[in-house]
Amino acid sequence: MLYRGMDKIALDAAYDNPRAVGLSRLQEMMAGWIARSRDIASSSRFTEIRYGEAERNRIDVFEASRDSGFQGRATLAFIHGGYWRSQDKETYRFLAKGALEHGLNFANIEYTLAPQQTLGGIVQEIREAIACLNGHVARIVPDHEILHISGHSAGGHLVAMNINEEGVASATSISGIFDLEPIRLTYLNEALRLTPEDVARYSPQHHIPASSRPLVIAYGAEELPELCRQSEDFHAAWKAGKLASRLVCLPRHDHFSILEELADPEGLILKEIVQACRVDLRR
Repeated sequence: MLYRGMDKIALDAAYDNPRAVGLSRLQEMMAGWIARSRDIASSSRFTEIRYGEAERNRIDVFEASRDSGFQGRATLAFIHGGYWRSQDKETYRFLAKGALEHGLNFANIEYTLAPQQTLGGIVQEIREAIACLNGHVARIVPDHEILHISGHSAGGHLVAMNINEEGVASATSISGIFDLEPIRLTYLNEALRLTPEDVARYSPQHHIPASSRPLVIAYGAEELPELCRQSEDFHAAWKAGKLASRLVCLPRHDHFSILEELADPEGLILKEIVQACRVDLRR
């Protein structure tokens, strides 16, 4: 057996999210996301900024109205998934809707994909993106106070790796990957090229900090068991370290549909983020 009683075929299937939800259903879902993203891009004010020299070192920054909710004094940043080797920020612009309705600025971060970039390089790019974003929002919103970082799947991993970066107030990891060892043993490693040393260095599960900003860990009850386990184990390690962490299991959601709880102004994940930002503002 290769990992936790699974052979290579079983382990590949254990991390194959598109297959788990069905390719036709996923294609339909993503077509809807793309259409909604085009709509919000055409109807909302946003600026694309660069944080590095690489082609994909870009961030969409949607500015919130100063007349409602947080009045632009807080920003929700989002890091997309795709197992570090696919997807783009343009697909996920639709997530700005809920944030903007609460008066949160929305920042949509893109990064160089594997195999063009190593995982360590991607982690560093996100670090640079956070620093750049902090500087940008401070310039456009003089009384800006809060940056909350969020990410989905691979983006959830990148959130966990950067939660304690300067300027981050709190964070949400959605369906994240926290132990990279099973990833190294699957088909995904053809692009990622992870070594055992990479697993040790870049697995958040192995680097629980002595102190940290508050973290929400969310996942769908209908996700693959390995994805559920990743979130549950990371939350347990966070709590064992006496760190502020909240585990949220969302019924009826799979690895992809869970993002509707971030897009919807009344979505459960967005409500968690809004509450976290309110607490951050009171500190």
